[in-house]
Amino acid sequence: MENITISREYDTMDIDFIYSYLTRSYWAKGRSREDVVRSMKNSFCFAVFNGKQQVGFARLVTDQVVFAWLMDVFIIDGFQGLGIGKKLIAYILNIPELSNVNGIGLRTNDAHGLYERFGFEKIDKVHTWMLRKNNIQN
Repeated sequence: MENITISREYDTMDIDFIYSYLTRSYWAKGRSREDVVRSMKNSFCFAVFNGKQQVGFARLVTDQVVFAWLMDVFIIDGFQGLGIGKKLIAYILNIPELSNVNGIGLRTNDAHGLYERFGFEKIDKVHTWMLRKNNIQN
């Protein structure tokens, strides 16, 4: 996929596309459009494009010092299994705003293998929660 790009520019993101996908997902079912927009405006957002077509999304909440939480990550059907999700996660983990963060958390029901490739580990015996700790001394 040579035409895959990632944008952090809010005005490039297709809100209707994001809202439509999220409200059909297991983790955001029932979230209102207003809540989707508000959550995006209070997060670092990442839109994935194949040419001009948006094919994925993720958002990250962080204080840029202690902790970050990765959520609402998706790549649409037809573009999954092509390495796009790996490219998106690698991109996010390398943004400057995360360079001093002690840990990055997330929750997933079905993408453990993807996140484990990037150093995330399951938290205790809770199956859906994962955490990636950076090696930073306090």
